[in-house]
Amino acid sequence: MKTPLERFLKYARIETTSSEETTTTPSTDCQFDLARVLVDELLELGLSDAYVDEHCYVTATLPTNVADRRVPTIGFIAHLDASCAASDANVKPRVIEYQGGDVKLENGVVIAETEDMKTLVGDHFVVTDGSTLLGADDKAGIAAIMSALERLIASDEPRANIRVCFTPDEEIGNGTAFFDLERFGADYAYTVDGGPGGEIYGETFTADKAVVVAKGVDVHPGEAKSTMINASRALARIVAALPLDRTPEETEGREPFIHLYRMEGGVSQARAEFLLRAFDEIEREKNKQFLQEKVADVAETVGSAFDCQIHFVQQYLNMGYFLKRSPEVLEVLEEATRRVGLEPKWIPIRGGTDGSRLTEMGLPTPNLFTGGRNFHSVMEFLDVEEHEKATETLVELAKLWSAKEPPSDASSH
Repeated sequence: MKTPLERFLKYARIETTSSEETTTTPSTDCQFDLARVLVDELLELGLSDAYVDEHCYVTATLPTNVADRRVPTIGFIAHLDASCAASDANVKPRVIEYQGGDVKLENGVVIAETEDMKTLVGDHFVVTDGSTLLGADDKAGIAAIMSALERLIASDEPRANIRVCFTPDEEIGNGTAFFDLERFGADYAYTVDGGPGGEIYGETFTADKAVVVAKGVDVHPGEAKSTMINASRALARIVAALPLDRTPEETEGREPFIHLYRMEGGVSQARAEFLLRAFDEIEREKNKQFLQEKVADVAETVGSAFDCQIHFVQQYLNMGYFLKRSPEVLEVLEEATRRVGLEPKWIPIRGGTDGSRLTEMGLPTPNLFTGGRNFHSVMEFLDVEEHEKATETLVELAKLWSAKEPPSDASSH
C-alpha cells in the first residue's frame, strides 16, 4: 500500500500549470499528463469506471460495501492544475525533518519561521530547491484522496458510496466550468484543498472582478497643452486614491480587499483589472462603491473628453451562504477531524475553491486541510504528518457517512 507521501512525490514531479492566456478547457495540455496517470492508478485500485473526459475531468466511483440499506454518495474533489504564479516544471521535491528556525533551500531562498511553524518542530516537510512551486496546491489533495481510496478498499468497515473528481483549471477560476453535477451524482462533497492540519472551511470570500478602462486624448506632447488627456496617468490617480488599508497586504481574517493585479496602457487608453473580495454583501457593495467613487472623482477633474468605464463580473459567492442549509455536511466533517486526533478549526478562506461554485450550484461542498503552506510560492511546503491526517480524515468521512441515510430530496440543497 502506497503512503500519501509516496503518491505526492510522484505527482509533484508532473507539470500541470494552468494558463489565463488560453480559452480552452483545460487551459494547458500538460494537465492531461497527470490525469492519465491517475486514471491508470484508479483502474489498478479496482475503480472500473475511471476515465478522463475531453475537458480533463477525471472521475471514478468506489461503491459502498453496505448491502442491506441505502447510504449517501459522497464526493471527494481536488484539482489537477498548479498556479502560474511560479514555475511548476522540473519540481525537485525533498523531505527534511524540521528542527525549528528558518529553512534554507538549495538556491538561497529562505522559508522564514512563523509562529505556526514553531508548533511543527519534529515534523517532516516536503520542500523544493526554491526555484519552483511544490505543487501541494493541490497535488497533496489528490494524493490524500488516492491513498484514502486504497485504505477503504483494503478495509471491511462500512463506507458510503464515494465519487471522485479531479478537476482542471481551478487556479484560474474555471474548475467547475464543465463539471456535470447530475452525472457526478453526489449528495454531499468535500474539496481537499486547504492548509494547516485541523483547519476546515465552510466559508469563502464572495468574489467579483472589476475591469476599469480609461480612454484619453493623445496628441503630440509638444502641443499637448489643454488638449492631451493621458489615460494612464488618470488611471494611476484612480488606483492611488483607493484606500490603502483595503489591500491584500494590509488585511487578514474576514477583512475585505480590493486587489489591483494587472495594469497596462498608454496615453489614449489604459486598463486595470481588480479582484474584489468580501465575506458579506455589505462589504462587497462597499468595494464596488469605492471604485465607482474614485473613478467619478478623477473623471470630474480631468475633463469632459475623458471616458472611464467599469465592468463588474461576479466570479463566485461565499459558500457559507448556502452551507447553512446543509449543517449535516459540516457536522460530519468536524467529527471526522476529531476522530483523527485533531481539534477542528473553522477558518474563513481568503480565496475560493471548486467548492465555492459547486455549493452555489447545489452540491454542498466544504473544504478540508492538506497540510500545505505558502501556496503559490517557491517557499511552498507540505507537512507530511498533517498530510497523513488529511488522508485519515477522508477515511473517517467515508465511514461516518455510511451510517447516515441519503437526503430525501437532494435538490433541496
